[in-house]
Amino acid sequence: MRQHCALKHGILKEFLAEFLGTFVLVLFGCGSVAQTVLSRNTLGEPLTVHIGFSVGLMMAAYVAGGVSGGHVNPAVSLAMVILGKLKIWKFPFYVIAQFLGAFAGAAAVFGLYYDAFMDFTSGILSVTGINATGHIFASYPGRHLSVLGGFIDQVVGTGMLVLCILAIIDGGNIGAPKGVEPLAIGLIIMAIGVSMGLNCGYPLNPARDLGPRLFTAVAGWGMEVFSTADYWWWIPVAGPMVGGVVAAVIYYLLIELHHHREEDEEEDEEDDDSSLKDKYEMITMS
Repeated sequence: MRQHCALKHGILKEFLAEFLGTFVLVLFGCGSVAQTVLSRNTLGEPLTVHIGFSVGLMMAAYVAGGVSGGHVNPAVSLAMVILGKLKIWKFPFYVIAQFLGAFAGAAAVFGLYYDAFMDFTSGILSVTGINATGHIFASYPGRHLSVLGGFIDQVVGTGMLVLCILAIIDGGNIGAPKGVEPLAIGLIIMAIGVSMGLNCGYPLNPARDLGPRLFTAVAGWGMEVFSTADYWWWIPVAGPMVGGVVAAVIYYLLIELHHHREEDEEEDEEDDDSSLKDKYEMITMS
């Protein structure tokens, strides 16, 4: 079976890994929100959601990490392109896989809890109101949040996510023990969730937000998922992309650029050898 079915092209393997990893992230993450909302907080609370997304990202990284790097986020993939850790021609394949995985994950959550959705909403799927369920799948801003505030929230939140991921995988830094990186990355989401979740629920991921939002648009919630809150939908798409790039540049300029590398050691040794040679020539000439 391996001989006949195993994929030969690396990009196809990476595509499937990103698809499945993002699927896992959304299934655990949005599933934890669904359980909390549909049970009317009897089987969940905010901490439940934080744990769901943290463990979801950790498991996604374990599923896809060894094949594609386990980005499961276009903002992370873009940061890796900026730093030269991902070839730019692979970027569209990663993004498409991530969006499809998120869409499929949202569909799985809806199918898993279909009866609960119908009981909770009486068959009327809405984004606003006392029985709103659209926020199970995608982010919506708090009443206090302005458009600029939301954009800054996503830039900062995603920036911290990407910054910490780069530190964890940086071989020139302390890093994390091999095989433990996904656990450390999951803890980043936990930290962001408990410190930056008030404004809009820390989407931080264009695929994780837009993919499920597209699913809700076609599954019965309608175009209200895009028009609600003054067309909020583009904020968790554009903000994370900007945040990922900013974080990549900051980490490179402040940390990675200054690592002492083997090339630097060789240059230092050459300088030492030349200085010793100069001293020897001066002695022999005298």
